[in-house]
Amino acid sequence: MLTKKDKKWLNHLSDQHKVKIVPFNPKVKEIFEKQKKEIQSILGENILVIHKGASNLGISGKGEIDVYVPVGSDEFSYFLEKLIQEYGKPGSLYASERARFNRKLENTDIEIFLINKDSSDWTRAIVFEEYLKIHPKALKAYEKLKEEANGLSMREYYRRKIEFINEIIAEASKK
Repeated sequence: MLTKKDKKWLNHLSDQHKVKIVPFNPKVKEIFEKQKKEIQSILGENILVIHKGASNLGISGKGEIDVYVPVGSDEFSYFLEKLIQEYGKPGSLYASERARFNRKLENTDIEIFLINKDSSDWTRAIVFEEYLKIHPKALKAYEKLKEEANGLSMREYYRRKIEFINEIIAEASKK
């Protein structure tokens, strides 16, 4: 099931651009560590930098590394400015909630998300990934969903993915 917010967000995605799904590459772990060190050199060595997404779960995906930097709402603007100084204008920005920076490291796409740690986007992401880590059947179903989405439009890929995520979060909230 999709929420109104989900539907609105999906409408901004391309129906033309096709998604390419690739097998898990174990090298992403070391690339993440390099990216983490770079972010900590920019924002401070004590800043939390977390690897999330398919590459963290060890499953097929779009081949990128999702890097999250969760911060409090009172720190968001400060860290946003520091990241802008280093990486330029964010690819997307939802004021005081989330900013996404895109870059490449060792021929691997990296998406760096500065995220408000009190936002529902962040708390839902934690619930989702933790559920998948302790439910191997759900993780396998998620990987299958991704693999079957190869060649679909960006919008359709994310529609299927969000519906799956919403189902898992609903299931997790029952427990």
